[in-house]
Amino acid sequence: MWLEILLASVLGFVIYWFVSKDKEETLPLEDGWWGPGVRPTAGEDESIRPFKVETSDEEINDLHQRIDKVRLTPPLEDSRFHYGFNSNYLKKIISYWRNEFDWRKQVEILNRYPHFKTKIEGLDIHFIHVKPPQLPSGQTPKPLLMVHGWPGSFYEFYKIIPLLTDPEKHGLSNELAFEVVCPSIPGYGFSEASSKKGFNSVATARIFYKLMLRLGFQQFYVQGGDWGALICTNMAQLVPSHVKGLHLNMAFILRNFYTLTLLLGWRFGRLFGYTKRDMELMSPLKKIFFNLVRETGYMHIQSTKPDTVGCALNDSPVGLAAYILEKFSTWTNPEFRDLEDGGLERKFSLDDLLTGTMLYWTTGTITSSQRFYKENLRLDNMHEGIKVHVPTGFAAFPCELVHVPEKWVKSKYPKLISYSYMPRGGHFAAFEEPELLAQDIHKFVGLLERQ
Repeated sequence: MWLEILLASVLGFVIYWFVSKDKEETLPLEDGWWGPGVRPTAGEDESIRPFKVETSDEEINDLHQRIDKVRLTPPLEDSRFHYGFNSNYLKKIISYWRNEFDWRKQVEILNRYPHFKTKIEGLDIHFIHVKPPQLPSGQTPKPLLMVHGWPGSFYEFYKIIPLLTDPEKHGLSNELAFEVVCPSIPGYGFSEASSKKGFNSVATARIFYKLMLRLGFQQFYVQGGDWGALICTNMAQLVPSHVKGLHLNMAFILRNFYTLTLLLGWRFGRLFGYTKRDMELMSPLKKIFFNLVRETGYMHIQSTKPDTVGCALNDSPVGLAAYILEKFSTWTNPEFRDLEDGGLERKFSLDDLLTGTMLYWTTGTITSSQRFYKENLRLDNMHEGIKVHVPTGFAAFPCELVHVPEKWVKSKYPKLISYSYMPRGGHFAAFEEPELLAQDIHKFVGLLERQ
């Protein structure tokens, strides 16, 4: 009898697995209010207001006074970037920031694209909206929402936007042109922070969906890395009929059988469907594991007590710069920790790096941006167990923090139609390798539009 019960149970589980494994579940859309106090009874103001980035003598003078009072600890001999941001190189950053960096000029650059704000769920949402300057006769632009992560901002997309909105001018095919919307995650930059606990990636995805509807887009493409990848994934889980396609350069694959094969993958890789390139990017396993441990200490702080470290970072511009820019070193290439300057200027200009830092400093949003970790790194995230049944494209950059093989991506995104091993690049793909990322977005959307 016990054998019959066991066999029946196993058979029942197998039948359930086959029936449910490709069930197209969605996240409940729900609603929210994240502004201060109680939600007003009157309807929300849905107007879209032009916005302009501004600065003042007072803001710049305050920055300079704080920089002038900096206290640094000398680095250990030959420590390079192994202990974090090397303070000898930081002196160069400080000198440039204080004496050469022109924040007013960078503000003008920020205002090259049209900025707007609109109220959604009680929060003032900031975004840039860039339309193609010209289109071939009969062609309509493809709406594309691009979402940043931490410690990034909408500014990461400034160099890729022209490649998407005016591709022919930049040597790409004019078969497709995009109308690009880049919002700031609430609590980042110019988007208002939540006044209430619980504001996570799903709430952000819902707000950005409402933003796209407010702009008149019933269907659109979405693209993201870092938190942007999770937010865009959540949008596809919430409203799959509105998301025409999802393009990612990072993926959060947690509840997945294939991740359990990692320990055996280096020996039985082909058995688990790993390619030779996968094996190269995932080995040696010990080195990959220790690199991940080295690079995620910040995550534990921000997912437990973000406000504590936020007090220090929001008070010291130099401390903030060291904390943020260190990520642009080792997340771009882990080998950069062996360099005295962290390799920062190999991929980025100091003007670009400091502009990103200033978007946190001048808005005072480092603490609210870090709270996003506490709200999202939970054990009860429903979205982790839901597959994404929206056509998906994935760009695997070789220096990303964790390589995600095609087999892993397909387990979460069964409608994966494009997977690319990128020749170079790391975590900040749009900022570091805009041409490569733009080419892959064009490839993915082109495949989808021709189907």
